[in-house]
Amino acid sequence: MIKKIFDRLLGRGAKEERLNSSSVPKGAAKSPHKRFGAQRVIALKEHKINLKQVDDRAIDVVQTLQNKGFAAYIVGGAVRDLLLGIKPKDFDVATNATPEQVKSLFRRAFIIGRRFRIVHVVYGRGREHEVVEVSTFRAYLDSADAHQVTGNEKSGKKELAGVSHAVDESGRVLRDNVWGPMDEDATRRDFTVNAMYYDPTTQQVIDFHGGFEDSRKRVIKMIGDPAARYREDPVRIIRAVRFVAKLSALGFKLEKLTAKPLQAMVKLLNDVPPSRLFDETLKLLQTGHALASIAQLNKLGLERGIYPILDLVVERATDPMVHAALTDTDRRVSEGKPVVPSFLLSCLLWSDVLKRWNELGAHLPSFSALQEAIDSVFDARIGDVSGRGKLAADMREIWSMQTRFDKQTGRAPLSLVEQPRFRAGFDFLRLRAQVGEIPSELANWWEDFSTAYPDEREQMLEEKRIEHQNQQRSKKAPPRAHSKAATERGAGEIAARPAPPRTQAQNEDDESSVSTGGTDTPKPKRRRRRRSSGSGDPKPFGASPASGDI
Repeated sequence: MIKKIFDRLLGRGAKEERLNSSSVPKGAAKSPHKRFGAQRVIALKEHKINLKQVDDRAIDVVQTLQNKGFAAYIVGGAVRDLLLGIKPKDFDVATNATPEQVKSLFRRAFIIGRRFRIVHVVYGRGREHEVVEVSTFRAYLDSADAHQVTGNEKSGKKELAGVSHAVDESGRVLRDNVWGPMDEDATRRDFTVNAMYYDPTTQQVIDFHGGFEDSRKRVIKMIGDPAARYREDPVRIIRAVRFVAKLSALGFKLEKLTAKPLQAMVKLLNDVPPSRLFDETLKLLQTGHALASIAQLNKLGLERGIYPILDLVVERATDPMVHAALTDTDRRVSEGKPVVPSFLLSCLLWSDVLKRWNELGAHLPSFSALQEAIDSVFDARIGDVSGRGKLAADMREIWSMQTRFDKQTGRAPLSLVEQPRFRAGFDFLRLRAQVGEIPSELANWWEDFSTAYPDEREQMLEEKRIEHQNQQRSKKAPPRAHSKAATERGAGEIAARPAPPRTQAQNEDDESSVSTGGTDTPKPKRRRRRRSSGSGDPKPFGASPASGDI
């Protein structure tokens, strides 16, 4: 009973006792099977990796494990980039220590994952923290010998409980937590250029599948049969696109046999959890090669069918707003600046929000219509993904902030620039101005206001207040003749008008004036007659209307 509990904790099954952690070689041992490749050790004088480009924290993880008697290497894309003279952004470490053993050696280490159990070793805190991902060497097992699950990750939870190696009906690997030797670990990786191991202590590169030569030939090649490897993990389709997009500027191309099954295998992605596809889509668009990735998707015939959001990105890539956002994202990554998915997705879905907002605005208040439009668009386009709550909140804030940028008087601008998401909202505003959706003067004013000193901000607000008052006065002022010619023209028009018909009282007054000798006697005062209500003259403000005026 106790043995079974320990086997389950360490990810071992009864059939896999030969691969338990105690039997894993501490060095680069080689299995007797030919399919695992021949080990090649490449010295410094041949690979010429600059040790200064290796992150100190990755070296610390490797040396800590080695000092405790474990084998440990920097592995994967970091080794590929080091060979190409590129400083890697992330460093992964592979070792023969189990996740529990790795966790015990570091103060801040966390075991994560179900499909693959790995350890995150964390250095630093807050936004400046860095994570080194540590994985245990895994055995290469035939999918035919794995436990087959009838459902997927969610529907087959009970079947997957306590199972170390499992696949679904299509052959997709659901559990792979069986530890093995280093050469088998190399074989179960995807591409040859990602299956090399680098020891920063000895400065040697260990290669089992010709990845070193493929990196020189500038070719991305799948290890083993491409169709079978895509079936094991369909996400490799997206990874193939991402790697060739990233390395295309250096002359890399996808090997023909590796590229051939892609279109036929893309339907397998329907069985992959949406959250994982969403994460892989973000990697495709936020690693500094978004436009190159879209070009590769079109070139490989994968512009549709991978994931709905990615399909929409490819479809709208030529839209001015989306293209500007993709270009800006690539630029920020190349400059080492942070990028967040909420900003890119806000740009992608803005046209949907505007359309829905206008539809709802016919029978709802403007702000309520905007909030309802945001909810409906997010549910329809994003759906249930990991981190949905924070992502939705950030996107909502970016969109809602756009209406607040129109307010440039009072104290509202001062509170707006203090918002945590102001920069993202302003960058969104700037892109809208860049594509001609709003006046560029508005974006320029907010840029100046956000970088101004307090007294300068007060002056800018006062100028806007005066400008606003003048605009209001000009709207209320009645039209006036501004030139002498216009005045004379108006007087002439009045003189040219026909005289109104004389009333009986006026005629009687004239007769009285004649009979009395005209100018010898003063004229009697004329009583002002009240105008009739039907005369058509305007009534004074506040007068009650006659019945005919209603």
